[in-house]
Amino acid sequence: MQTSKPIIGITMGDAAGVGPEIILKSFEHDLVHETSRSFVIGDASILERAKQFTGSTKEIRRITHPSEAKFEKEVIDCLDLNLLAEDLPIGQVSPEAGNAAFQYLAKAISLANAKEIDAICTAPLNKEALQKGGHIYPGHTEILAELTGTKDYSMMLSAPDLKVIHVTTHVGIIDAVNMINPERVFYVIKLAHDTLSKAGIENPKIAVCGINPHAGENGLFGYGEEEEKVVPAIEKAIAQGINVQGPLPADTLFFRARRGDFDIVVAMYHDQGHAPIKVLGLEAGVNITVGLPIIRTSVDHGTAFDIAGTGIADEKSLVEALRQAVELAPKR
Repeated sequence: MQTSKPIIGITMGDAAGVGPEIILKSFEHDLVHETSRSFVIGDASILERAKQFTGSTKEIRRITHPSEAKFEKEVIDCLDLNLLAEDLPIGQVSPEAGNAAFQYLAKAISLANAKEIDAICTAPLNKEALQKGGHIYPGHTEILAELTGTKDYSMMLSAPDLKVIHVTTHVGIIDAVNMINPERVFYVIKLAHDTLSKAGIENPKIAVCGINPHAGENGLFGYGEEEEKVVPAIEKAIAQGINVQGPLPADTLFFRARRGDFDIVVAMYHDQGHAPIKVLGLEAGVNITVGLPIIRTSVDHGTAFDIAGTGIADEKSLVEALRQAVELAPKR
């Protein structure tokens, strides 16, 4: 029945990037209509402009609240915040677009907190534009955490054959190593276990990366970081019945995980976890923030200013993000 489908708010992200285009293209997929009641949170005039790049013939209907959306197949409902000029330059860093991207997300979080939508799916924002627009955050994840009052959370990347969850994300490598501690590593291991268990994976197999090359190789590399920061967390998790192994060398672990030896990999820092996912293809990855009181999924690519306005941006990652938002959303 129509009412059984979750309501998904899709934020437009940075309107100078490919977000408006991939949103329009996503609504051409039957999957979106068959599995969800999805609408856009953004600027309707920007969506209208993007129709000329994508060839979309769908009507853009302006709404002021999700309750006004009709979710008709040939129409895209847009909760229109009306923040941007129709002639916003495409493919350029813009403080106005950065501020608007923040406001779209803040509106979506407010609706999710009030349980007026079941999940948020985000198109990409540009970190430079976001900060020039007056919002000093490293990215979506940190905004979501602050506006939901969440202190502990993690970024999970999901591709068809590989899932990765991160101990640290948007910090420099030296800061990342300093931030890693047994409490945080254990929290992320347990979060991985709980997330996959709720998704229906019984006794999920979890692998934990080392910090140093070859996971330190018994003290040969580094200064004992594995023994100090990682091993105690793994031992605690095993004692609680979690199926976890490590620390394991990252240079072979992701191959093993993709082969099927593990259900998810715990990565220690941003590039350790992101690079293997992105090698599989930017269109395949989905970014999921876990540990929040609301569901949020996202594309795992940037604003692609270099191709914005050309109509060639691939929408597959957004379609997959929407699919996973539907799977994770609470059922009405």
